[in-house]
Amino acid sequence: MIKRTLFFSNPYHLALKNKQLEVAEPHGMTMKTIPVEDIGFIVLDHPQISFTMKLVEQLNEYNVATVFCDSKHMPSSMLLPLDAHHIQSELFRAQVAASEPLKKNLWKQTIEAKVKNQARLLDKCGKNSLQLRSIAKTIKSGDSDNREGFAARLYWMALFGKTFIRDRFGEPPNAFLNYGYILLRSAVARAIAGSGLLATLGIHHRNRYNAFCLADDIMEPYRPYVDEIAYSLNQKYPGTLVLDKEHKAELLGLMAADVKIGENKRPLMLALSQTTASLSRCFSGEQRKIEYPVFE
Repeated sequence: MIKRTLFFSNPYHLALKNKQLEVAEPHGMTMKTIPVEDIGFIVLDHPQISFTMKLVEQLNEYNVATVFCDSKHMPSSMLLPLDAHHIQSELFRAQVAASEPLKKNLWKQTIEAKVKNQARLLDKCGKNSLQLRSIAKTIKSGDSDNREGFAARLYWMALFGKTFIRDRFGEPPNAFLNYGYILLRSAVARAIAGSGLLATLGIHHRNRYNAFCLADDIMEPYRPYVDEIAYSLNQKYPGTLVLDKEHKAELLGLMAADVKIGENKRPLMLALSQTTASLSRCFSGEQRKIEYPVFE
């Protein structure tokens, strides 16, 4: 079932009634109700939004990724369930026990999928992708010679021009990319929790201050889906430094983007769950290949 993505930027009161999210204005008038089971992603972007703990409990039960924005209207934190899988401790043990050769092989698969998807996006945008396609064929176990970094430099220059530098605080369209990547990371973290894995323990990323290393790993082949939206927004709104509701609405459409994974097409949020479930099976020894999307 396709899960809904909700964005709230007014001072609503959110409550639970008959397993439905009830949205009310501050003076108490109920505006709408939405079944919690239909929700996959919520973004709260107003300092006066309030909600009940019963609603939080129900959101957790249905593994809804709830994202909170800061005073600059950028996603800054999220709510995730601690117990989201019936054999979670068994999956944790398999993840912790994963061998270094296995993790290096999984990272090789991840970077190959990322670079190939970047090349496909360049093709779609009418750019030259030959160098990236060549790089994708030379990636070694663990990407030991950092072909990912070399591919990234070529990719950004091809997509946004030779003067573009990908930097969190850089020139446009970095603002579009920043917002989209934060949303994507949150959705990946939700899928990881739903598959019973530890988001902290990555296959490649290692940082004592990062609680979402595995999310940063798994989101890599999905980044071109954000890049495509950012490219489109940059064509329509060049030079944008501060995002408005219209920009954010387009970026939130990421969650329902059609993604080809395996023989099927499905919304990105469902594809993420398929990817993380396949990773869990890799850790348990049931399969050796992560199921990543093929960008179209």
